[in-house]
Amino acid sequence: MAEPAKTRGRPKSFHDKTDQNTIQALDRALGLLEILASHPGLTLSDLAAKSDQAVATVYRALVTLQTRGMVEVEDPGQLWHIGGGAFRIGSAFLRRTKVVERARAAMETLMRDTGETANLGVEVGDEVLFLAQVEANQAIRAFFPPGTKGPMHVSGIGKALMAWYEPPKLSSIIARRGLERFTDASLTTASALAADLAATRTRGFAIDDQEKALGMRCVAAPIFNAYGEPVAGLSVSGPAFRMPLEAAPRIGAMVRQAADQVTTATGGIRPV
Repeated sequence: MAEPAKTRGRPKSFHDKTDQNTIQALDRALGLLEILASHPGLTLSDLAAKSDQAVATVYRALVTLQTRGMVEVEDPGQLWHIGGGAFRIGSAFLRRTKVVERARAAMETLMRDTGETANLGVEVGDEVLFLAQVEANQAIRAFFPPGTKGPMHVSGIGKALMAWYEPPKLSSIIARRGLERFTDASLTTASALAADLAATRTRGFAIDDQEKALGMRCVAAPIFNAYGEPVAGLSVSGPAFRMPLEAAPRIGAMVRQAADQVTTATGGIRPV
């Protein structure tokens, strides 16, 4: 008698509720990695406080992660840092796409032509994840190191992507994430955001006008895949006093041209 077909990928006891299938210790350890990734170095006690866990629990997790090279400890200050193992695993994400490699030349050109920092980002988990950056040679400049995440509705790249999303996808992101206010310029209503995204589609580029941080502006354009879907974004960011609004059309044209070049280089097509 033939054996019954086995379920692929999920055990019989699988349930769709995430909290019933989460390994608590693993979840806490990954939380520690996220905290370490956002700080230049933390002591054991600081890490325990930020994660709201007992020092002994955090130490056991760190030692376990250390054996895999995921974290490192610096003597004599006893500061814990992200390790090379985490970098190697994280780098696997970049190998999924050619966009980082193909965008590099375009980003360097944007930085030279505008004198401001050029960025590359994608949407991951309803947020903008910055993948690469070419920094400007200015004392005051924008800085979004690779791995940095941020809300989409107050990001140039985020709005450049959202402007070309299908309405159901856009509505779902807003429902899950909300429209938090960061500055007086933040778009905190669906109608205000919709109007901004419509203007973005018309001109071909998005503008973050001090919506996340006062004094900083960003101009961004989307990169499309072979199906004409927005999958990444290029942007130029800098202080508002060096990027006045009247310069946005000129900078936007350069950013859009660069994004279109990356679209073509990765086999994508810009939707009509």
